[in-house]
Amino acid sequence: MYISEYPVGAGPDRRAAPESGSRHPEYLDCGVLGPLRIGTGATPGTITVPPKIRSVLAMLLVHTDQVVPVSALMRELWQEHPPASGLRTLQTYVLNCRKLLVGLTGLPAPVITQDVLVTRAGGYGLNGAHVRLDWLRFQRLAEHGARVLATGDDLGGIDLLEEALGLWHGAALADVPAGPVIDSKRRLFEESQLGVIGSLAEARIRAGLHQEAITQLAAATSEHALHEGLHAHYIRALALGGRRAEALGVFQALRARLVSEIGIEPGYPLQQLQLTVLNSGPLAM
Repeated sequence: MYISEYPVGAGPDRRAAPESGSRHPEYLDCGVLGPLRIGTGATPGTITVPPKIRSVLAMLLVHTDQVVPVSALMRELWQEHPPASGLRTLQTYVLNCRKLLVGLTGLPAPVITQDVLVTRAGGYGLNGAHVRLDWLRFQRLAEHGARVLATGDDLGGIDLLEEALGLWHGAALADVPAGPVIDSKRRLFEESQLGVIGSLAEARIRAGLHQEAITQLAAATSEHALHEGLHAHYIRALALGGRRAEALGVFQALRARLVSEIGIEPGYPLQQLQLTVLNSGPLAM
């Protein structure tokens, strides 16, 4: 599937922009890190629309400032078996999305059509000039946090990573029907979240904040019961916090799950970590 990188607000087929004195749309505060949320306030609310309209909105949001081809939208909605009326039905879904945005912003339908949810050659797109998306903010905070940690400022980096994780409200796109693109985006978002959780745990351990690391990792390893990297952070935090017996118990429980569910032993790094804990050796990061 090809998603055009051509900005939705530019290009040879761009419609005329509103005149300088016209009213411009408010920012749409949108969320995909949890149930789909759209609003014009600081705390966007969940929306009540039929599932396929929700899918169209999600596709547009996760490709903000890109043209999403009609073919990609139809494949997301109906996989390889679109109905004969699929194109007309998709146009109706887009019209309903625009009506939703009219209701949220109070702006006239022509403004929404011309400057917010726009039609481009072969597809549709959301104009990022009017959209604030939690996923993009999460990325910026995570990248900023990583840069700050790289300077040796663990406490500053911890604050930024905590703020990034605070944008999550459950599983990404939790109430959006499964489709090939949405599923791939869910995996991308989740892997990014897990990476930040790991970086935050490492920073807290370095800063001596073992209990904070333990509390978060207890929840994360419960949700991701086979994730070896998170368990390694958890074992290290417990051991450094003086709870070596619990750390060994976490290893044994993970090993039992790995063997019984997928038939493999923990990886070499985890096995070495277990030996270090058993021998009361130094627990380097």
